[in-house]
Amino acid sequence: MTISTTLPPAERASLGLGFLKLTDSAPLIMAYEMGFFDQYGLDVTLHREVSWANLRDKLVAGVIDAGSLLAPLPIVTTLGLGGIREPLVTGLVLSLNGNAITISSQLAVELDLNIASVHPAVVATSLAKYIKATGRSMTFATVHTFSCHTMLLRHWLQLGGLLGRGLVRIVTVPPEQMADSLANGIVDGYCAGAPWNTVSVTRGTGVVVATGYDIWNNAPEKVLGVTETWHYSNPSTHLRLRMALMEACEWLASYENRARAAEVLSRPEYLDLPVPSLWPSLTGNYVFARGQEPAQQPHFHLFHRFQAGFPWHSDAEWMLSQVDELAPPSVARLKNSNVVSQVFRTDLYREASDQLGWACPSTDHRPFGVHDDPWEVEPGIELGADRLLKLAQG
Repeated sequence: MTISTTLPPAERASLGLGFLKLTDSAPLIMAYEMGFFDQYGLDVTLHREVSWANLRDKLVAGVIDAGSLLAPLPIVTTLGLGGIREPLVTGLVLSLNGNAITISSQLAVELDLNIASVHPAVVATSLAKYIKATGRSMTFATVHTFSCHTMLLRHWLQLGGLLGRGLVRIVTVPPEQMADSLANGIVDGYCAGAPWNTVSVTRGTGVVVATGYDIWNNAPEKVLGVTETWHYSNPSTHLRLRMALMEACEWLASYENRARAAEVLSRPEYLDLPVPSLWPSLTGNYVFARGQEPAQQPHFHLFHRFQAGFPWHSDAEWMLSQVDELAPPSVARLKNSNVVSQVFRTDLYREASDQLGWACPSTDHRPFGVHDDPWEVEPGIELGADRLLKLAQG
């Protein structure tokens, strides 16, 4: 934990950071608990919010200074597509992966599949056959219209031929309400971040049919978001904030440290959930259905490995193309917008990496959807797999 001596001297800064009750809020929480913020001269107050819209609105209004945001949300807010317009920037991805699609245990029984051993695309096609045979429509939930959760869920439904046919309705539900909504029959399934899928599995009310990693290997999930105005008014504070969080992400790369993280996250002021609900996603010993043996999911949460923090323009461009499909018809096509370079600030990541003495990519783009295994984008810079889920063969 060594702070670069090349940082310009600065007075201590006070700032508020927003988070939700999600396991991948760990970088903010552990940076606070482990003293990383303090060592970078930051007096941080953590604010737990109930929904992504609530967190975004407080960020835009200046009630908080920064927060853990859904990866597409800075782009969407900059474009004004989520009900509010404000230029946001991110210079740091906080985590990759972390989501899963869960269906009700009763629906899993009716599909008559051993979910843990079935390809996720097969589950989607089986669901389509079930809907056709029964004439029953389905309701699935995601945490925000413009989220990777929605994009992953839509991709999975599309593999079953369920998208755009009026057979599945997609609604928005805050993450911490997902498990109750499923248990009470309000929704038939949902795509949400950990630990809420595990909560349904533990209760016996839900079965996980696909992880986010299954659908898009190593997708960006949460990013550090600030308003553009705040960044330009507080460049030194923003740099120190990124560096503190990058050190926390590096700390979380150790699975030994994640045991400590689970204990901290479980506290009432943070996630307020028992440690066993947090353990599966943090350890990668993931349980898909109650009573089944854990399956190895070592990349369920990535906070540091594979250049996890780098805000790739290529990832943002793919997300923008999906936002384009979700935007109202009255909104102009977005694919050629320069919003990607405005919002996903690779220069800010490189600035922090340089201060920390870390290697990082020299390019803003990477090939997409072509790697099944780790690979080097340039000498010494290893990235992870990047495939999108396809129909099962055979």
